[in-house]
Amino acid sequence: MPKFLILRFSSIGDIVLTTPVVRALKEQVPEAEVHFLTKRSFEPVLQHNPYIDRLHTFFENPNECLDTLRGEHFDAIIDLHHNQRTFWIKRALKSSLKSASVFSFRKLNIEKWLLVNFNINLLPDVHIVDRYLETVSDFGVRNDGKGLDYFIGEGDRKAVEKLPAVVRNNFVAAAIGAQHGTKRLPTEKLIAICKQLDRHVVLLGGDNDRETGERIAEAVGAHVINLCGSLSINESAAVVEKAAVVLTHDTGLMHIAAAFKRPIVSVWGNTVPQFGMTPYYGDVKVPNKIFEVSGLSCRPCSKIGFETCPKKHFRCMTQQDEAAIARAINDVV
Repeated sequence: MPKFLILRFSSIGDIVLTTPVVRALKEQVPEAEVHFLTKRSFEPVLQHNPYIDRLHTFFENPNECLDTLRGEHFDAIIDLHHNQRTFWIKRALKSSLKSASVFSFRKLNIEKWLLVNFNINLLPDVHIVDRYLETVSDFGVRNDGKGLDYFIGEGDRKAVEKLPAVVRNNFVAAAIGAQHGTKRLPTEKLIAICKQLDRHVVLLGGDNDRETGERIAEAVGAHVINLCGSLSINESAAVVEKAAVVLTHDTGLMHIAAAFKRPIVSVWGNTVPQFGMTPYYGDVKVPNKIFEVSGLSCRPCSKIGFETCPKKHFRCMTQQDEAAIARAINDVV
């Protein structure tokens, strides 16, 4: 029975994008046992995944789990994060597990650096999911075309009951947050979009988005319901699962929406689709529209993001066409 340990410490979207690897190993490698190591704060993202035999988590330092991991006697360590901390955990485990093989994801940091700093694009036209799967190709697994996975508990699905009955079957889920400010539409743009939508809109986000959600709901009116800051990540996922269409930035809820095969209208600021992290549906055809301001020499300014625009003009978001975005959302039947 081959025993695998997958390493991916953050963040929500990146972890969701690893789920085809988890499924492929479990379903395609005979008698495979799959373990996963991540931060404790991201445990909800994987806790219901039936393809994971054991989920290991840590608070701050992965060395917290080292004794437990050594006792598992893994046959292969699959590093889908490939940073300094995964280097040390691999080194520590390899020293005690002499027979364990190590497979590390190619991050293409040099290619990303060239695109960010010199606008030279040498990145392959390959989605990150397929590059993750390349990391485990030695085990004979293939892309099964099923796309991403996201699993939630029945208790999480009760979050939809917080919505008025008239809203539950035909609404827009608008994920208004993002970890970095340069990934987020200005509030005025979100208000303008919501005013043009012909369905109820449910706003999703964390505690930091609560005030923005209140501003949008107050400015737009009764057809906007603000749930920012009132739901867990899995409760937000339950709302996304029931949405007719999802408006989102380049963020974790975008990938959760893709896992549920929901139509997506995504708005991109400082990051670009060329990084290979667009909504991924596998072989399933789902409406998916990407909005970005093309032709800006300053974009991408980062592979992750900043709190404010380094150039001070924020054209990658202020020049977004809110009327076109609204039309794209309304056009999804």
